[in-house]
Amino acid sequence: MSKKVLILAGSPRKGGNSDILCDAFMQGAEEAGHSVEKIWLQSKKINNCLACYGCRETGICVQKDDANAIISKMLEADVIVLATPVYFYSMSAQMKAIIDRSVSKWTEITNKEFYFIATAAEHKASMERTMDALAGFTDCLTGAVVKGKIYGEGVYEKGAVKATPAVETAYQMGKAI
Repeated sequence: MSKKVLILAGSPRKGGNSDILCDAFMQGAEEAGHSVEKIWLQSKKINNCLACYGCRETGICVQKDDANAIISKMLEADVIVLATPVYFYSMSAQMKAIIDRSVSKWTEITNKEFYFIATAAEHKASMERTMDALAGFTDCLTGAVVKGKIYGEGVYEKGAVKATPAVETAYQMGKAI
């Protein structure tokens, strides 16, 4: 059965290591017959959450930017991929912003399959805090299941991940949806 896959690419660097892994995942998922959309968050206007709770009654954030449309796509997706470089043992600001902004609809983001992609100059152990933070988001969502985690470890320079097994791992995970 074909699934709708949404990839949220949280790197500020287009064509960077986490972006490369997003593309490998996307290739595998498309070859398996799934519909895939990748959103490069850096190219979108996503304001920080104001914690005003203006969305509490309407379910719609009061801010007029790209976040509302992205969150609508999250609601429509069967599979959501959260991809981020690791900065100071955490996710990128772009990824954190969209997660925080999902407060307007978080109770509706239900029964989704999630995959996490993280890249870092350090090794896998240094990425666990980031993976835990991503899992913290999914822990708040009813029926969310984390199906896989992809670690692009030991990569710093743009494109370095191409020389690691992470590219094949991402491709195979996408293909196995």
